[in-house]
Amino acid sequence: MDGLYALKPWYADRLGGVRAALVRRRVSPDAVTAAGVAAGAGAGCALALTAPGPLAGLLVTLLLAARLACANLDGAIARETGRGTPWGSVLNELGDRAAELAVLAGCLALAPAWIVAAAALAATLPSWVSLAGAAAGGPRPQGWPVGKTERCLLLALVAFTGWAVPLLAVLAAGSLLTAAVRLGRIRRSL
Repeated sequence: MDGLYALKPWYADRLGGVRAALVRRRVSPDAVTAAGVAAGAGAGCALALTAPGPLAGLLVTLLLAARLACANLDGAIARETGRGTPWGSVLNELGDRAAELAVLAGCLALAPAWIVAAAALAATLPSWVSLAGAAAGGPRPQGWPVGKTERCLLLALVAFTGWAVPLLAVLAAGSLLTAAVRLGRIRRSL
């Protein structure tokens, strides 16, 4: 029941060469986190400034793939080089939220502010629930049904189709469901 999150090991394997190059060049995990935020902001700009269709869809998809790659690489680089720190973990989480909020902000050009705000607030809940569970000594569930990867897919579909309102509603409802599922998993484990 991990949804697209189940592809993370496969994606990490595909990023192995990039990870090795970044390690060789001594790129800081925090710099990779910042690059992920920049990719999210770029996707938001592409949503706001490019008419929905193939070009917007391709731009947003590529930028969100880069955002997901950075989210995968920052922690991997920190672990591989022994540069992981508690502060780096905080920056990683804040970077993930900032990147997602930046891309969602781009939807303001396509949808009413209330649905964008609802989607943005709902999208943060699965992560906050997982972090709260981990802080309490429980697991940190990831993925399903509308985790980070699924939210990126929905935002790419917004760029391709322009159907911002219905897809943001799905994103919001799915994020609420995801938070509830994760909360249930955490409660059972505690």
